[in-house]
Amino acid sequence: MAVNNSLANRQKKGGFSLYLNSDAVKNQINSVVGGKNGPRFISSIISAVNVNPALQECSHQSILSAALLGEALKLSPSPQLGQFYLVPFNDKNKGRVAQFQLGYKGYIQLALRSGQYRKLNVLAIKEGELIRYDPLAEEIEVKLIDDEEEREKAPTIGYYAFFEYLNGFRKSMYWSKKKMLHHADHYSQAFSKDACDIQTKYGMKHKVSYADYVAGNYPSNDAWMYSSFWYRDFDGMSFKTMLRQLISKWGIMSIDMVEAMDKDMTVINSDGSVDYVEEVETEEPAAVATVEPVEVNKVPVPDQGGADQTGEPAPEVEEPEGLVFE
Repeated sequence: MAVNNSLANRQKKGGFSLYLNSDAVKNQINSVVGGKNGPRFISSIISAVNVNPALQECSHQSILSAALLGEALKLSPSPQLGQFYLVPFNDKNKGRVAQFQLGYKGYIQLALRSGQYRKLNVLAIKEGELIRYDPLAEEIEVKLIDDEEEREKAPTIGYYAFFEYLNGFRKSMYWSKKKMLHHADHYSQAFSKDACDIQTKYGMKHKVSYADYVAGNYPSNDAWMYSSFWYRDFDGMSFKTMLRQLISKWGIMSIDMVEAMDKDMTVINSDGSVDYVEEVETEEPAAVATVEPVEVNKVPVPDQGGADQTGEPAPEVEEPEGLVFE
């Protein structure tokens, strides 16, 4: 089989490559991927693991199952493409596992494949650009900043997403940045809009507000507490949220899209069942770039007002490296 030859050429002294070389795993890969696509799949998954030390600590089965789902959906695990990600998480019962996370560009790919969308886009609205938005008629009037460099530097005040079907049906959404901050604070355990104290394995730690984080007003040795994608790429996470809300409520969803949403942010077992990760107490991660710490018992700092518990009734997933797409 083609997968056999690829694995033989890549076998190392144990680890993930050796796991892939077992007969049962090779049969599982070939049943999903097929012989001619085996070498490409093997190359992509080994590359993803080799460049991520935290992922190397995850259970091999969880890595393979998440990668096979992405392959079945015909999405790429390449971080540069941003379609789906293998994200290391700590689980109280299973230890370190790889979670399947759909990237916002994966939403775009799956939606466009339905052949029903004429247009699909999402955009950050900058300060001074929004003239008006009518939520009843779903009409927006903006004057975009012409200079790209100037626009990039301007503060973001909100997010706009829309789609239009081939038959002319159109739907749009606009969220202010304030609403997005409330949403992130409510649904992400690792993000805090306001300053608060968090319980970690090292005791109570103080976490600054998001505004102070953006201004750089926090100790450098506490950077590991701000590894959530909501901190590292707030705009990218906001694009993901807007698309998820828009498509899941009003969009045409293919079978692949439904499966991707159902298994988004889950650990996939060998039998195809899924588990939502129950994460361990917050601790300093081995790789800040990929592992998001979990906050336990947010304690609002006095006079800060605490965390605002508002948001939409659907949990969101975390995604790295989001950019405005054309």
